[in-house]
Amino acid sequence: MIRELTGAGEVAAASGDDLMVVWAAQGMAPGVRVFASGEAVAVASPDLSRRDRLVVAGPLDEAVPLVRHALAEAGPTFRPIGEEPLVRGLAERVEGLEFATAFDWMEVTSPVPGDAGKARWLAEEDTAEVMALLAEANPDSYAVPGLPGVTRWAGGAPTTGRSPRSPPTPGARRERASSRAWRPPRPTAAVDTPPRCAASSSTHCWPSTAGWR
Repeated sequence: MIRELTGAGEVAAASGDDLMVVWAAQGMAPGVRVFASGEAVAVASPDLSRRDRLVVAGPLDEAVPLVRHALAEAGPTFRPIGEEPLVRGLAERVEGLEFATAFDWMEVTSPVPGDAGKARWLAEEDTAEVMALLAEANPDSYAVPGLPGVTRWAGGAPTTGRSPRSPPTPGARRERASSRAWRPPRPTAAVDTPPRCAASSSTHCWPSTAGWR
């Protein structure tokens, strides 16, 4: 039986704390609708990462009728996303769906080892550098400075070997940046802290007269 979930804790519990599902629910932000059947969950989240997304998780046999129901309720603008084998199966069995493309999704549950001092949160005056980097390295980026839901940017030093806290070097250009975007606004009953989404992580080696930096 298909049921509609109305609480963020319900969504986390029904999905087994699936991070993509919890992320898509956005703390049950206005307009989000969540449907569940058996072990399958479908989250219709409007304007998430610049699209109307239908995040799906669970067994294919249970997800097929659930996705049909969710699309009928939420509308045809919602695009199913999830684990690639599941989405390919949905495209084969749900009328009107076609597999479009694959994407990368990485989850970490503890701090990543490394020197955090090599990056910092960027300021408003760094926006032009971020835009220049995205134009070269990631022109189709979903996250761009100033877009609703894109809250902060982090980046490395504009030149290799400089401290990220050093004053800018004339002519230097930023080589690495990543955004914090579309973060759920609050924890849920089942998840201690909301998932943090790092979107549009980009790197680029700028050519110079001395070769590649």
